[in-house]
Amino acid sequence: MRFKTLDTVVLNKDVPGFGLKKGDLGAVVQVYEPDGLEVEFVTASGRTVAVVTLN
Repeated sequence: MRFKTLDTVVLNKDVPGFGLKKGDLGAVVQVYEPDGLEVEFVTASGRTVAVVTLN
């Protein structure tokens, strides 16, 4: 699947080092070709929980 900046994504596995759980929603903030993404995860009130690079 091809992602673009500001796409909404859903984690498909836990990322315990960042306190993220499968099903958490995030927004793509940077796309790294060919298969990397930098994603920001926030709380319902808008506080940033983590910004992580995923492959």
